[in-house]
Amino acid sequence: MMPTFASHLDALGQWRVATDAKLAALARFAREHDLLDDSSAEWFEAMRHRLSGEKLMVAFVAEFSRGKSELINAIFFSDKGRRMMPASAGRTTMCPVELGYDAHDPVGLTLLPIETRLQAASLAELRTQTQAWTMIELDLSNPDGMAAALAEVMRTRLVSKEDAQKLGFWDDERAEDNPPVTADGQVEVPVWRHARINLPHPLLKRGLVVLDTPGLNAIGTEPELTLGLLPQAHATVFILGADTGVTKSDLSIWRDHLSGPALARYVALNKIDSLADPLSTPVQVLQTITRQCDSVAQTLEIPTEHVFPISARQALAARLTGDAQGLAASRLEAFEHALSEGLLPKRRENLSNAAVDGAKQFQNQLNRRFGEMRRLYADQLVELRGLRGKSSGKVQLMLQRVQAEASEFEQCTARLAAMRSVHARMLKDALAELSADRLRQEVDVLQQVLGGSWLPLGAKKAFIELCGRLRGLIEQSQQRSEEIHSMLVASFSKLNAEFGFSLVADVPLDVRKYADDLSLIERNYVQYLGLGQAFRLAQPGFQEQFRRMLISRLRVVFETVSNDIELWNKTASAQVDGQLRERRRNFKRRYESLDRIQSASGELDVRLQEVQAQDERVLQLQTRLGALVDEMVHVAQGVAAAPEHPGLTAMKSISLDLT
Repeated sequence: MMPTFASHLDALGQWRVATDAKLAALARFAREHDLLDDSSAEWFEAMRHRLSGEKLMVAFVAEFSRGKSELINAIFFSDKGRRMMPASAGRTTMCPVELGYDAHDPVGLTLLPIETRLQAASLAELRTQTQAWTMIELDLSNPDGMAAALAEVMRTRLVSKEDAQKLGFWDDERAEDNPPVTADGQVEVPVWRHARINLPHPLLKRGLVVLDTPGLNAIGTEPELTLGLLPQAHATVFILGADTGVTKSDLSIWRDHLSGPALARYVALNKIDSLADPLSTPVQVLQTITRQCDSVAQTLEIPTEHVFPISARQALAARLTGDAQGLAASRLEAFEHALSEGLLPKRRENLSNAAVDGAKQFQNQLNRRFGEMRRLYADQLVELRGLRGKSSGKVQLMLQRVQAEASEFEQCTARLAAMRSVHARMLKDALAELSADRLRQEVDVLQQVLGGSWLPLGAKKAFIELCGRLRGLIEQSQQRSEEIHSMLVASFSKLNAEFGFSLVADVPLDVRKYADDLSLIERNYVQYLGLGQAFRLAQPGFQEQFRRMLISRLRVVFETVSNDIELWNKTASAQVDGQLRERRRNFKRRYESLDRIQSASGELDVRLQEVQAQDERVLQLQTRLGALVDEMVHVAQGVAAAPEHPGLTAMKSISLDLT
């Protein structure tokens, strides 16, 4: 049997735990031996938090009655022995639902009333206001009770057209998108605006977040879903009905919300079991499925191999009963494999590269420190061995020389202070262009274009220009970082020559890579600024939500760039502080050694043994450091063994038993 998405994700989770354990061992070793400076401690904390806390969001998007919730049940919750997410005929999920796990929150279902749309607070702001949400506890030992509680996301109520319009579910200008009206003139709307399910499911505990979205009407009327959650998803799964193909509303969702690039995009052609026909042979049914896949690919303008025919209902039933033949007929495993291969290896590669690069940099930093310590020990051994057979007067002269050298060395503090002053000023200039105020100023320029007309036709051009200016700011930060690097190289060279330091400036920081993140945001959001979205964009509420969500996404990029620049510079400063501290310790140790030798004739051999032991200890620490880093790299870069499975092509050629 093929490995499932769940087994692949579980393997990723185990890898993250193993890599985190090796990082923890490395940090513990450094802390126990007083080798962990503030900048390194900050990196370890951030990297370990990323390994343990980084979420992986998969968004499931479909119009009503496409089997979306059933597909989520089949992939993620078949181990519960029954359906968990409501999946019945007609409309089921009426509001966006996030399934995830946070150990700090209670297990349960939290629901945000639809009336909060009338407030100025955004969904992001409301997340922190616990009193705004309705909480329903979930009993993990009672799957039937859990399923009944989760059915709350289906609740609706009838309101007048006026109230529906205020809530965003009725638009006289777009009558074709409005919901049906009852005989007495009322409109059905969801009771809840947003739902969050906090559940200690193994996959969710591994960092998976499943976003279950309702149909076109809800996607179009909830700006933060449209502009925030969907563009942030690492993968999107678009579900169509095999019996209907691409309908008009399906095409609207695809073109308006999903045509922009995500990390991975998939189209699931669900309900292939509905194509079963007692008057057709299995081969003829297979040909029908193939034609539907080709038609969907052509309509959506994507490769045919990106369309996966499946039966979520058949897959869920097969997994609940252990029916291997039925699971093969559902074709779900081929889709899960593609979802896993398209998403999880890239996430693992990104985390692995970040962990390995950081650990290697930490190792290089400590190796420089170890090298400096061993050089000082070697000088001290030469000095002590030169005292064999010397008189006490010679020792006294050596004491005076050590004092003179220490006094001369302290003159470097003025040079260091000057360098630190220049460094701080250059760093401040580099970070100024990345501040939240500067970012807000740039976005306000776009806002002026959006608010300047009831139909902001120049919004797309203004947004593209904004992204261009922001990429320019990152380029400026790169140039300033390179100037800092050049200044440090020159300053370190002089300090090494004049005061005997062994300072080395690390490889220059590269922040240009974050321009790619800006380009991705640009591609994801530019689709909302064309003519097709002009009427919606002209609405003040949508504009404000657009501005907030855009600033939120851009702030993440700019804060990441700022953090990288600050951490790189902290590492450089920590190297200076470390060597300065070690040199002062060495002068103190030399003076104390000579003082002891002068007062006791037998102290010379004892002191020689102590210095040799200290040198050997440093060598042992260096060897242990190398072993710990090698272990971490081996785990981080190791290739997980996956069960053998047939190729996707073979899976697609299986003759289905649909009768």
